[in-house]
Amino acid sequence: MENRKVKWLIYTVLVGLIPIASRVLVWGVTQPGTISILAASDFIAFGLILHISNINEIEHLGDGEKTWKTIQNGTSILFIALYSVLFALTMLSEGVPGFVDSAVIKICVVVLAVVSFLISFSVFHRISNIQKSEAIQ
Repeated sequence: MENRKVKWLIYTVLVGLIPIASRVLVWGVTQPGTISILAASDFIAFGLILHISNINEIEHLGDGEKTWKTIQNGTSILFIALYSVLFALTMLSEGVPGFVDSAVIKICVVVLAVVSFLISFSVFHRISNIQKSEAIQ
């Protein structure tokens, strides 16, 4: 694995997984029923970290990839908006129990987080390839 992908994996993915890992650790050491093993807000934080990282990395590319950069930035902005709406719904579900189906929100957020991870991986893979080809030239 290239150095850039290792840095992405450590600095972005592992840092983004801290809320999820912390919750699993706390869940494992507390009495059953104290907290839920999965929370939508933890996956929302993970997805937001991935997409903000995408936008930041894409901004440092040259102008040779304008169309691809625009598409990726737009995709990340769309996902950030989706995560924001889902976060608002999780807050609503806490304030007005029964108003929002929390289980459905949790499933949506987990699926979005997996998709966000795949998108982020593809972005960093492409950036690595672009920078390799620029170094060769």
